[in-house]
Amino acid sequence: MTLSPTQRRALAWVAIGAALLWLLALLAPVLTPFLIGAIAAYALHPLVQRLVARRVPRLVAVLVVELALIAGLLAVALLIVPVLSKEIPLLQAQIPQLAEKLNQTLSPWLAQMGIELRLDVASIKAFVLKYLSANAEEWSAALLSSLRIGGSVALAVLGNALLVPVVLYYLLMDWPQIMRRLRGLVPQRMRAAVEGFFSECDSLLGQYLRGQLAVMLVLAAYYSAALALFGFDLALPVGVFTGLAVFIPYVGFGLGLVLALMAGILQFASLQGLLAVALVYGIGQLLESFWLTPRLVGERIGLNPLAVIFALMAFGHLFGFVGVLVALPLSAVALVAVRRLQSLYLDSELFRQ
Repeated sequence: MTLSPTQRRALAWVAIGAALLWLLALLAPVLTPFLIGAIAAYALHPLVQRLVARRVPRLVAVLVVELALIAGLLAVALLIVPVLSKEIPLLQAQIPQLAEKLNQTLSPWLAQMGIELRLDVASIKAFVLKYLSANAEEWSAALLSSLRIGGSVALAVLGNALLVPVVLYYLLMDWPQIMRRLRGLVPQRMRAAVEGFFSECDSLLGQYLRGQLAVMLVLAAYYSAALALFGFDLALPVGVFTGLAVFIPYVGFGLGLVLALMAGILQFASLQGLLAVALVYGIGQLLESFWLTPRLVGERIGLNPLAVIFALMAFGHLFGFVGVLVALPLSAVALVAVRRLQSLYLDSELFRQ
């Protein structure tokens, strides 16, 4: 069977893709900071270009954008501090009380159905006192002990945290030259097709990321404001976390819902908190599914939530954390490739026969 030039080119690109995936699996531990930096550079480069277009020196533009990113990440990370500082004492005080209330209300109802269930309040109280009453010195000692045991892991994490900003800086500074050199590696006769392919990938991924970012910001504002209206003390951290976590479809929403339920139960210790969370998150899910995502992301992109979940799980299973980082970009490339292969098949003589 003789292959046409188009089919040979398609097979060549499939082989190149398989080789790159094999190389990715082989070098995954080393590539982590470089991939994080590359993805961040891809997302932030348009901002740098806008500043440069306004006659801001490239060095200043890169530093401003990178420092803004670091400040934003630190601000999001610090949201967890009020959650821990408020919820741990509440957990310590109220978990035994909640267990006792469940024994008084749930156990008689289950007994009428022939189910004998009673929580051991004494054991629960002992567990809470053991794991939630530790003071700062005990927590610090436990942290230092874990660092000594897993010192190499801690050093690797610290090294990556320091290396990523350096990688991001150099990539943002040299991004136009890097793109020019990569373009120069493509044979002249194939340049138009390759540039068209990656331009379509860039457009697809850019639309998805920009739309998803807008959805995240709107939902973070909505959940924070709605929980605050119902009097939640932790409305801001829980609302912002839920809004940002929806980037992972369904899973992020579920984690935010669990946090809000915990905050509601611990603060109100009644059905009021549960009903408020059910109302806020029910409206939020309807808002996201039927208005925000269709308008801001758009079904025309083709990256539906189930495809994103599958890509994250599959690449994470195959390549670990590095796989999670590259799941979305590679999914966009794969989607464009499938569309083009489908178009070639529909135009081929094999389909017409």
